[in-house]
Amino acid sequence: MDSMFGKVLRIDLTKQEVKEETIPEDILKKYLGGKGLAAYLMLNYMEANIDPLSADNKLIFATGPATGTTVPAAGRHGVFAKSPLTGFFGESYSGGYTAAPMKSTGYDAIMIEGASEKPLYLHVSDEGVKFEDASDLWGKESYETEDALLEKVNVSGAQAVSIGPAGENLVKFACIKNNHWRSAGRSGMGTVMGSKKLKGIVFSGDQKAPLADEEGLKDYGKNMIKECRDTERTKNMKEKGTPYMVTTTNEQWAFPTRYWAEGRFEKWEEISTDAMRSRMEVKPKGCHRCFMSCGKLSKVPQGRHKGLELEGPEYETLYAIGGLLCVHPIEEVVYLNDVCDRLGLDTISGGNMAAFAIEAGKRGKLSDMPDYGNVDGIAKLFHQIAYKEGVGELLSQGIKHASKELGLEDIAVHAKGMEPAGYDPRALPGMSLGYAVSNRGGCHLRSSFYMGELKGEIPKDMVEGKAKLFIDYESRNALEDCLILCRFYQQFIGWEGMQQIIKLATGMDLTKEQLFDIGRSVTTLAKKFNMREGWTREDDSLPPRLFNDPIGPEKNLVVNPDNLAIMLREYYELHGWDEGGRPRG
Repeated sequence: MDSMFGKVLRIDLTKQEVKEETIPEDILKKYLGGKGLAAYLMLNYMEANIDPLSADNKLIFATGPATGTTVPAAGRHGVFAKSPLTGFFGESYSGGYTAAPMKSTGYDAIMIEGASEKPLYLHVSDEGVKFEDASDLWGKESYETEDALLEKVNVSGAQAVSIGPAGENLVKFACIKNNHWRSAGRSGMGTVMGSKKLKGIVFSGDQKAPLADEEGLKDYGKNMIKECRDTERTKNMKEKGTPYMVTTTNEQWAFPTRYWAEGRFEKWEEISTDAMRSRMEVKPKGCHRCFMSCGKLSKVPQGRHKGLELEGPEYETLYAIGGLLCVHPIEEVVYLNDVCDRLGLDTISGGNMAAFAIEAGKRGKLSDMPDYGNVDGIAKLFHQIAYKEGVGELLSQGIKHASKELGLEDIAVHAKGMEPAGYDPRALPGMSLGYAVSNRGGCHLRSSFYMGELKGEIPKDMVEGKAKLFIDYESRNALEDCLILCRFYQQFIGWEGMQQIIKLATGMDLTKEQLFDIGRSVTTLAKKFNMREGWTREDDSLPPRLFNDPIGPEKNLVVNPDNLAIMLREYYELHGWDEGGRPRG
């Protein structure tokens, strides 16, 4: 199939051996690449019920058919493994500039197996794989590590991924960093990397996969830029980025605050996009070939963090650190964002765990905990988590384990053991289904269903028939994850755009129905992986707090269990699964 090399590179860290394997063409046609290919590899190359932190886990870096081309939305890569945080399907995606060099190595997927006895880093190129000692890098923070890796390899155009201390110390929500501020953040992929004593990987090469219609794909990219560069959507994202969502979610009481006790942060204006642009020096920054430039290179011009610069903070960090931890003003969120980035902590899970610890302190379950808004105390907590010092040992295990140990399961908020994103399902009922059925846990991006309800395109009080709309979102997103396209281009690309990209890149002329079926089949494939790893019907649910603890101006917003049950039943039926949520066959 054009646009794909049809090869997976298997790297055994235990034996320091490398081998190539051919990917059957029917598999590439069925799953395309990215998530679909990774799910296939996980089911067929990984033994069932392994310990996610053992040498038996596979860590897969994957690209898609459009990666490395002129398509503006295709500058992302995916990372996949069995999640240490949930024990289920683990997936995480990152933007920046790493995806194209990753594909230029000449492989559609790079699968890391085994584990090294001592710290090492890899240089993966189209000329082979080099195993290099990383003992001098072990213990270093992420920015320093990335810079050192690129200096050591010293190859023009190379890009690197790395982990910080959190990954080294096997914190179960450690992330993998690239380009300093970009993160494969969710589900503990950095933890898997740390368990293999793998400090980083440098990618380089000059290989280009053949395209069915290279000139046609170039024209598609040029036309997209011409037609979409000056739209209101693009201008809004370039000017404001994801922080604009702070206003929207607070207005609709969907902004989780004070560890899920409230849906609106009284100081939200101090962490909004307006605060960000008025209080800091902000420049738009895009990923590889991106014209939207939603990233914000932000520099603190004054105060105790004067000179601090990072790309961000993104909306999810503003929710998890600004909202859940009640941190303000924006400069303090930037500071704590930087702390997490350097340590290699996922800011969503990290913010949730720190806020949970504060609540545990208020309930007498933990001692010497900081209060909400205590920035230095929270920074100390993040360091304790990353280095597993004191209470950090417990918090590093994630919310499911920590809440059980402390007898606080009644206040813990998670789905399948992963802490949710910043869209409260009590105010956005469709997200109750989204969090419940997401194969990687409390995730908003497997469906992006929150957007429809926030915009008023989907009635919040709709119950029957909502699952049908949800599956359309879910299947489209799954297909995007096979191509590994940026979510922010959905408005410009859609089903028709993906038809064009696939046809021009691979030569396959597929109908919308066929694309829908690919997306749905990939969701089913990930579900089958979870079933093999011990999933039960009870895992497709939400914690008691979201049913019992109301939010909103009238304190009347909760997840209705009967409504969720109706949506789940319809969801299973539409997927062709049995009433217990299990795929047939």
